[in-house]
Amino acid sequence: MGTLKDMYFNECVPALKEEFGYKNAMQIPQIKKIVINMGLGEAVQNPKIVEGAAEELGLIAGQKAIITKAKKSIATFKLREGMPIGCCVTLRGDKMYDFLSKLVNIALPRVRDFRGLSPKGFDRRGNYSMGVQEQIIFPEIDYDKIDKIKGLNITIVTSAKTDKEGYSLLKMLGMPFKK
Repeated sequence: MGTLKDMYFNECVPALKEEFGYKNAMQIPQIKKIVINMGLGEAVQNPKIVEGAAEELGLIAGQKAIITKAKKSIATFKLREGMPIGCCVTLRGDKMYDFLSKLVNIALPRVRDFRGLSPKGFDRRGNYSMGVQEQIIFPEIDYDKIDKIKGLNITIVTSAKTDKEGYSLLKMLGMPFKK
């Protein structure tokens, strides 16, 4: 079985070139990076929860997560500048394609009552963002070792100029969009 990267170069590139009539190979959309973000509002009361979340995110992504800190102080939320409030991972290259393959083939089918991803998650520049409500859909997470179910945001950054091009690229790579 070939990897998702091989599938992109062997099947998606010729199909996209034919569909949109690109004259230059550099015009063909490709995935630039995948950013996985986990924001933790309850980290204000319990700062240790961020370390556990960063460890879980590292397991999911296969790469160490960085802990993000608050940029501004917000008195209403009892938040001070520099407090840890989340974690994120940026994937590029082979790890990016491995994660996308795992997301499409293993994690998304494990979502309860899954009927497909909304095609409304595009940002008018071909990038797609989606939210996952439970981190336990990934096989690396041991259900017995987690203290609380947390959600995460996944952003797929592409070089596509329009949403239509980005949608076609992700659809060819196997993303299960609603009809």
